[in-house]
Amino acid sequence: MTDTVSIILDSLPFLLQGTGVTLGLVFSSLLLGFLLGIPMALAEVYGSDLLARFVRTYVWFFRGVPVLVLLFLFYFGLFNLIGLNLPAFVSGIVVLGLRSTAYQSQIFRGSIQSIKRGQMMAAESLGLSRRRAIFHVILPQALRLSIPGWSNEYCILLKDSAITYAIGVMEIMTRGNFIATTTYQPMPIFLACAAIFIVLTYGGIFLLNLLEEKVRIPGYDDNTKGARY
Repeated sequence: MTDTVSIILDSLPFLLQGTGVTLGLVFSSLLLGFLLGIPMALAEVYGSDLLARFVRTYVWFFRGVPVLVLLFLFYFGLFNLIGLNLPAFVSGIVVLGLRSTAYQSQIFRGSIQSIKRGQMMAAESLGLSRRRAIFHVILPQALRLSIPGWSNEYCILLKDSAITYAIGVMEIMTRGNFIATTTYQPMPIFLACAAIFIVLTYGGIFLLNLLEEKVRIPGYDDNTKGARY
């Protein structure tokens, strides 16, 4: 028991360095998915049939292919094919971010469509253009309603980030595997990795719940649900 604790304590600094890499992957991928997911959600709800079809095809592809296959497909295939020599860390962000875009676009689409149609009609009747009504009336409400789904996406991305060990990203699991193979003590090391992931998961959920409470308007949710656009 003493040896196990000693191994964990000795390995902890190295594993915590990987925690920083993991968080960098997760937050960068979340940001990329956010920046691309909102325009895709708007295109699916308000855009032409062609745009909506493109978004649905994109979502169908990235939700249907396993993360590991996507990593290999982009890192060893597509990036080499177009002569793009990206570091493993950046490649992981791009792949996880593009996949997160598919999920976040559907989170935002559902939130947009949960807002009553009358709000758009009221905004237009006050003289706002459709574009301004979307960005100043619909979207702020939709983003507030998206926070629970975004919490889910954070958890999914955090767990998916461990798969980037396959392309050499020095995140938690890569470092844990390195220590386990050199010390021949896999159980305590991987238990430590699991504990770090649990702390990151529930710590992130706690912070996002605080954000949800901070921006929540009492009685608001009951008044916004209605017909889709």
